[in-house]
Amino acid sequence: MIGDLSFMLPEFLQSFLAGLAASGALTSALRLITKAAFENSKNGLRKGAILFFSISTFFELGCVLLYAFVFPKLPIVKYYRSKAASEGSKTVSADLAAGGLSPGQSYEGLKDMVRLSNKELLLQNIDYAFDMFMIYALTLSIFPGFLSEDTGSHSLGGWYALVLIAMYNVWDLIGRYVPLIKSIKLKSRKGLLIAILLRFLLVPAFYFTTKYGDQGWMIMLTSFLGLSNGYLTVCVLTSAPEGYKGPEQNALGNILVLFLLGGIFAGVTLDWLWLIGKGW
Repeated sequence: MIGDLSFMLPEFLQSFLAGLAASGALTSALRLITKAAFENSKNGLRKGAILFFSISTFFELGCVLLYAFVFPKLPIVKYYRSKAASEGSKTVSADLAAGGLSPGQSYEGLKDMVRLSNKELLLQNIDYAFDMFMIYALTLSIFPGFLSEDTGSHSLGGWYALVLIAMYNVWDLIGRYVPLIKSIKLKSRKGLLIAILLRFLLVPAFYFTTKYGDQGWMIMLTSFLGLSNGYLTVCVLTSAPEGYKGPEQNALGNILVLFLLGGIFAGVTLDWLWLIGKGW
């Protein structure tokens, strides 16, 4: 999807990324509801989990069907895919066919055009790739594992971890809308890199807040983690494709997602470091 939307309007990509965060917020809301509904009942955790995953599966299936049968037939999607094909993209041919449009009739003046290779795109945007990796390496090293297990005991009891995760998801959603305000959208490549590296100060901040702070400080830090994650993700993914042709934007979007996934894997792995000194 990110590869697809990278050669369309930046607003489309921003809306999709906001939708990802909205799904997290809805997931948290659903989890809070199921916990409240089944907290005191027999086998409450099991019943809540079954209901949670049933509803989640229904929504996931709906999204898959919409992408497979509705999205390719939208006029605006056909237009941008046709435009990308006219600029030399070979990867959208099957997508055009799925939408009932053949590449040969997709766009006047269709011809082969030279595009940058994936290696050239990566070398030109290695800082953006590094940005995506570091954003999610940090975020996933804290969220959700550390927030679920290592935040101590507080007055909210069993609700505490759920509240922290919900606050992260809500502020992640808000952060993905902030770049719509053009005056505060960060476009400087150097500025983005500095901001992303400064986020690593959150590691000692969370460590000392866990030991010495109260739940108010932890909620504030978690909210900032979500806000900065959403804001920087949108800034990087909407800025990187600017100035390239459709096929290059498509490829670059996919490359950045690859580094995003690498950051997620690294973050989940680094999350185990919080267990050092806890008997492991």
